[in-house]
Amino acid sequence: MSPTALILLFLIIANVPWLTERVFLVFSISATKSVLVRLIELVVFYFVSLLIAIGVEMQFSGDVYPQSWEFFVTTFCLFLVLAVPGVVYRYQWLPMSAKLK
Repeated sequence: MSPTALILLFLIIANVPWLTERVFLVFSISATKSVLVRLIELVVFYFVSLLIAIGVEMQFSGDVYPQSWEFFVTTFCLFLVLAVPGVVYRYQWLPMSAKLK
């Protein structure tokens, strides 16, 4: 898997909590998801993306390079940046389009 494809996959994964009302894409709830549920989903999807990246790294090099806490903080911040389009869509685009109707 190319690095570009991996980043695009992470972009999709980071925006899933903001684009759907299902919890973890499986559980349907009757009310609108709260921000706390969306943030918990975001953290869980971050760890899922780390597992995907570890799998790709093992496929590429056969071993996983050991990382310290700085790596995980940096990648989590990058994952948050990838989630920005979904946040803008959920909390700015949808309310604005509802007001215009």
